[in-house]
Amino acid sequence: MATTNDLKNGMVLKLDGQLWQVIWFQHHKPGKGGAVVRTKLKSVESGKTVDRTFNADVKVEVANVDKRTMQYLYHDGSSYVFMDTGTYDQLEIADDIVGDASNFLLENQEAIVATNEGRVLYIELPASVELEITYTEPGLQGDRSTGGTKPATVETGHTIAVPLFITTGEKVKVDTRDSSYLGRVSS
Repeated sequence: MATTNDLKNGMVLKLDGQLWQVIWFQHHKPGKGGAVVRTKLKSVESGKTVDRTFNADVKVEVANVDKRTMQYLYHDGSSYVFMDTGTYDQLEIADDIVGDASNFLLENQEAIVATNEGRVLYIELPASVELEITYTEPGLQGDRSTGGTKPATVETGHTIAVPLFITTGEKVKVDTRDSSYLGRVSS
């Protein structure tokens, strides 16, 4: 148990039988009345975000979330198999839990796997990954770096928007949060 004054970004709370991650919080002391803590909470299971206000010093239950660095091994058709790099234990994670992270997972890549009481909650990838372009339309004469974008397929099968001058076979840096192109990777 903790009080609302102890809240921190990233902390996971157990409220009404569900797990909620604190995205943002602010202590607020109005002119009259008691202090309150405004929060923005994200449901760990569904991903929906809600605003919630607590009175200051109210007790909230903190969920014990174990975050471990694991290595992605392979996808067996129904689940993704990860290996704990410390104990070499293998863990199968369902497709719906991995979700959009599968667009950026390469074999032998490391990711953080968050668990609570033996149940996998979510996969946390680095902010950006380097992927190779497997297919994109060739650029045309007159293409400029400040021009438009074109679709390109990366080695995981995911399609992203890249500048017109990018060609098949190049490595690019991609933001894992919104699939945006961040730049070329020099070899």
